[in-house]
Amino acid sequence: MRAVLMAGGSGTRLRPLTCDLPKPMVPILNRPIAQHIIDLLKRHHITEIIATLHYLPDVMRDYFHDGAEFGVQLTYAVEEEQPLGTAGCVRNVAELLDETFLVISGDSITDINLTDAIRFHREKGGKATLVLASVPNPLDFGVVIMDEQQRIRRFLEKPSSSEIFSDTVNTGTYILEADVLSLLLPNREADFSKDLFPLMLEKNMPIYGYVANGYWCDVGHLDAYRDAQYAALQRKVKLDVAYEERSPGLWIGQNTYIDPSVRISAPALIGSNCRIGPRVEIEAGTVIGDNVTIGSDADLKRPIIWNGGTIGDEAHLRACVAARGTRIDRRAHVLEGAIVGSLSVVGEESVINPDVRIWPSKRIDPGAIVNMNLIWGHAAHRNLFGQRGVSGLANVDITPEFAVRLGAAFGSTLKPGSYVSVSRDQRNISRMVSRSLISGLMSVGVHIYNLEATAIPVARTVAPSRGVAGGIHVRVHPERSDHILIEFFDSKGINLTKSREKKIEGAFFKEDFRRAQVQEIGNITYVTQANEIYCTSFERLLHVDAIRHSSPKLVIDYAYAVSGAVLPQMLAKFGCDAVVLNASLTPTAPTMADREALLSQLGHVVEALKATFGVQVSANGEQLVLVDESGSPIRGEVLTALMVHMILAQHTGGTVVVPVNAASAVEHIARRHGGHVVRTKANPTALMEACHTIPGVVLGGSGEMGFILPQLHPGFDAMFCIAKLVEMLSLQEQPPYRHDRRTLAQIRTELPRVCHRALTVRCPWTVKGGLMRHLVETHNTESLELIDGVKIFSPARDSWILILPDAGEPLVHLYADSHDRGWVDETLREYRSFVQEFVEQELGLEDIALAADFA
Repeated sequence: MRAVLMAGGSGTRLRPLTCDLPKPMVPILNRPIAQHIIDLLKRHHITEIIATLHYLPDVMRDYFHDGAEFGVQLTYAVEEEQPLGTAGCVRNVAELLDETFLVISGDSITDINLTDAIRFHREKGGKATLVLASVPNPLDFGVVIMDEQQRIRRFLEKPSSSEIFSDTVNTGTYILEADVLSLLLPNREADFSKDLFPLMLEKNMPIYGYVANGYWCDVGHLDAYRDAQYAALQRKVKLDVAYEERSPGLWIGQNTYIDPSVRISAPALIGSNCRIGPRVEIEAGTVIGDNVTIGSDADLKRPIIWNGGTIGDEAHLRACVAARGTRIDRRAHVLEGAIVGSLSVVGEESVINPDVRIWPSKRIDPGAIVNMNLIWGHAAHRNLFGQRGVSGLANVDITPEFAVRLGAAFGSTLKPGSYVSVSRDQRNISRMVSRSLISGLMSVGVHIYNLEATAIPVARTVAPSRGVAGGIHVRVHPERSDHILIEFFDSKGINLTKSREKKIEGAFFKEDFRRAQVQEIGNITYVTQANEIYCTSFERLLHVDAIRHSSPKLVIDYAYAVSGAVLPQMLAKFGCDAVVLNASLTPTAPTMADREALLSQLGHVVEALKATFGVQVSANGEQLVLVDESGSPIRGEVLTALMVHMILAQHTGGTVVVPVNAASAVEHIARRHGGHVVRTKANPTALMEACHTIPGVVLGGSGEMGFILPQLHPGFDAMFCIAKLVEMLSLQEQPPYRHDRRTLAQIRTELPRVCHRALTVRCPWTVKGGLMRHLVETHNTESLELIDGVKIFSPARDSWILILPDAGEPLVHLYADSHDRGWVDETLREYRSFVQEFVEQELGLEDIALAADFA
């Protein structure tokens, strides 16, 4: 049998280690990952290997040559122009594959029993077998679901946190029959998981999953790289080591001198031709390459030092990586998670703080304290974007220098000369951050439409009219008054897709910024008529005469979060008497408790003035809470039901879009009015995209997120929602609608009675995948809905429980919905206990494993 070794990866998430080295050539225990894979293939009697290359192909060819020195026969296939994807590169060597063959990734560490996997494939007689493994956190891998015969029925490539249906993932190792390659066109980009396997499932071709018991780690990011090293030292994975084991767990190469006063704790590995000075401390988990010099009194706590490094006297290295040829001078400190790129120099008594990445060939001045990537950037985080954009503590996480880099990263994903709109709320912190973002955008040759202090619905409306490539809005976080939220949207005003967010993250973390020439620096144009553009669009979509005829009275509470609001002025044009409360800025943004107190005040004012209704506006014009004429608040699921009821009464047969966790009252109301309900993932982007792309949508959103009226723009808009409420109440008096005018309190009594409750349970990230898989496996397929999280229906399908992993926190949310309050209470108790017990069991197993580490 022949094997195809996919070795073309550039390893962008391993930067700066892979700036001058392809990922398969990154060393584990001082040997390239690809060499460990070749050793594995050889152990299972596979010696004819075809290596597909793309990124820096000469590095691998110069190391392995024809493979004879390593006991195999190597053939190389180089993708010269552009990468063809995992399947496309294999399709291009199809003439060398005339029988069953194996495909294996060149950037994973594993000791999976390939002989057993091949035997399984032949016994099943399938066209393809995927080698699978169970992992604690499947977010970065393709998730697989099989039936009882281990035939694959569904898989999802790199799911989001709410799409985790299993923790059984694709390892990138496949056993294939040669004829399946005929399904692909030559010289075309194609991926196994996204293209070939879905096509095979569509054609009902048998694909099986072999769940391997051995060790497997995809060395796709820096944490995984370190974990693989430590696992190899602890013999969790069977790898060949190039050096003699001098004592249990201590490997030392030839011609290495270690001063007698050196203290070494096993397991550890020290390469050949090394010199280690007096009184050096080497803790368990340390890996030292060949030709490394360690000065006296150095303190090494689990660093990984590549070949040719020089570590000075009294230097301190803590769980970091020092790449090829680095020099770390006397008394320098390189701390946990830091990476020093090849041929870099870290000066005397300098400090590289945790998680900082130094790119190759950099020089750090003596005494410098490096808090950011290279010398000036901020410490890298694994994920930049959350559920609604980029957020963090104001002027702590979200600083001016951070915002400059973020603006440059976004601008670098756009074409030079593009236009971007930038807007913000009225807080000084938002002004500071937006100016920094503008600087970053201009530095990469992007022009700015500066809307300054503008409500976000206005910014979304203006974007298409200006032909922008995208927009940014900066505001105080609506739920955390000490945080800043930076939202990005596209040319249509819709929040960016995950794929576009990933591109910005890639540019940000790699600091791969385009630098414009002086004459190409971006320009700023101040847009002074943004409110006029919004008002014109706003007015065109309302029955203004009906509103004037009704002469409603409103009380609007801005909760000290805005001044000079535009909505009361617009409503006054339509004959509304708008009483405004708290339309000024306090030094700090109001907290949730502050808003609750103001909501109570609003209720009293509405009742005293005999107003039509009251409304508290928040989230810079996106969200609202209603107060009916009796002073009672209307919010959450009741507000969702009220809005759906009123909109569908006016637009019979229309479609409404709600998140998967919305109450079932929505479906009951839609049936009354001949309408349709579409449920989406419980995130703002999914709602916006659905409202924009599905024909006939008249309303989207929920009481928690806000409401979308897509005829104006695709985003949430409390201001237009208020105006539509006024319009709908006014139209009751106009033909062809009923002539008796109902109030909000009366309309509220017409809503279906449904019990809908929610609670939250803590659930570590590492447990979420296993929990979701267990839920899917232990419930009948017919009772499940997997739009977002796992929704489980009762046998009559009139009640349900939704288990929804939180996208940004180690939490799981439970939502129960039924006409029967007792069923809701009992089901929530049952599943809360279920989740808690599952978490405790999984964490107990992790504790046992951790206790065994380095024992």
